[in-house]
Amino acid sequence: MKEAGETIRTNKVYLRLRIVYCCAILLAIGSGLSSRTFGEYLPGFAAAHLGDALWAAMVYFGFRLLCTRRSQVTALVLSFLFSFGIEFSQLYQAAWINEWRATLPGGLILGRGFLWIDLIRYTAGICGAYVLDRCCLNRKPA
Repeated sequence: MKEAGETIRTNKVYLRLRIVYCCAILLAIGSGLSSRTFGEYLPGFAAAHLGDALWAAMVYFGFRLLCTRRSQVTALVLSFLFSFGIEFSQLYQAAWINEWRATLPGGLILGRGFLWIDLIRYTAGICGAYVLDRCCLNRKPA
């Protein structure tokens, strides 16, 4: 059985991780929206691909926030399933969902049209977030 002090330390570690992942989500959102808003100031390649990659990174960090006690691989798999699921859902073109996609929140969450290149962008964003998580964000306290 765990001692009270050990449980408190464990809870503090998970709270710290949640704060880190929340900050990473906010940074990904801000950077992604900025890449769309100020795309003319970025190199063409970055302007074309960065927003979708950052969206997928945000999805990864969201799953890490929600599943902090699970492995990073779990978040990796869930991120791919979610992101690819959203992209493939764009093949469904009913009037009601297209009306929602035409709104700002609907467009940001569901996208507007299926593109194969988005799957590559999502892969880059999720893998980049995973590597960042493994190398920097999920450090064990000394």
